Amino acid sequence: MLIKSDLKGKSFLKLLDFTTEQISYLLDLAADMKAQKKNGIAHRIFEGKNIALVFEKTSTRTRCAFEVAAADLGMHPVYLDPQGSQIGKKESIADTARVLGRMFDGIEYRGFGQEIVEELARHAGVPVWNGLTNEFHPTQILADFLTIREYFGSLKGTKLVYMGDARFNMGNSLMVGCAKMGMHFVACAPKKYFPDKELIATCEKIAAETGAILEFNDDPISATKGAHVIYTDVWVSMGEPASVWQERIEDLSHYRVTSEIMENAGAQCRFMHCLPAFHDLNTTVGKEIYDKFGITCMEVTDEVFESEASIVFDEAENRMHTIKAVMAATL
Repeated sequence: MLIKSDLKGKSFLKLLDFTTEQISYLLDLAADMKAQKKNGIAHRIFEGKNIALVFEKTSTRTRCAFEVAAADLGMHPVYLDPQGSQIGKKESIADTARVLGRMFDGIEYRGFGQEIVEELARHAGVPVWNGLTNEFHPTQILADFLTIREYFGSLKGTKLVYMGDARFNMGNSLMVGCAKMGMHFVACAPKKYFPDKELIATCEKIAAETGAILEFNDDPISATKGAHVIYTDVWVSMGEPASVWQERIEDLSHYRVTSEIMENAGAQCRFMHCLPAFHDLNTTVGKEIYDKFGITCMEVTDEVFESEASIVFDEAENRMHTIKAVMAATL
């Protein structure tokens, strides 16, 4: 198995830092490692290495993906939960980075501002991987793109419509990723929920080189016509107060992914979601929202989520394969 030398020692903080060719390489490596795992071929190429998983925000998929990927590669992961480290509280980000960098071969960070993971990377002396910040979620996008390649054969020209609140990590990262890979990205949302104008300008420059199309549309019917993928996420991001639910429900209910929206897109369309999803009342939050607002689902209906067009669990599995590729390429 070939590991690309120009990525060794490089941190994985946001897709803006990577070329189209490097992203393609990571997807190819993930596909190769996925095939090896499915065929029972061991690839414990980093025996004796240790990685730190720093989680200021909890997660199911990100933690499990990093831990299983590390184990498959022969590494030992150490999980630090929100109470398990002094990062940013009793110890500065820089000091924490220098301590962890002396003990570990790589560091994953999942938490708040992008500036935190950037500062970790500046001081750690080892690769740092972004497991999610408020602004970007690059490991998720690799998983999404691997899944899209598996279903459609390629990324270039594929139309991906992101519905809902496009101002934060998922809207930002999908826009960046689509720009890098020559895709057709549509942010479908009320105008005040479009991505940051400065980031849009950056992505438009990238799109001019790759042939990507970037579109911003507040009409779900025209936005989703002919889409290969309709993508959504929860309407309230981690760390935001519960008080914003009413505003989001009022603003975004028109952008819920329904069977009518999927039919409007066409039979080729697949539904994606980075999870967790509020598609029924089988969660504490879902029940609370129903009690307060009388709705049985939020960003996607249960009918769409459970349909044959839904590929959310292929997408969730691919988190592990793409995270493994990132670690293997950069260590």
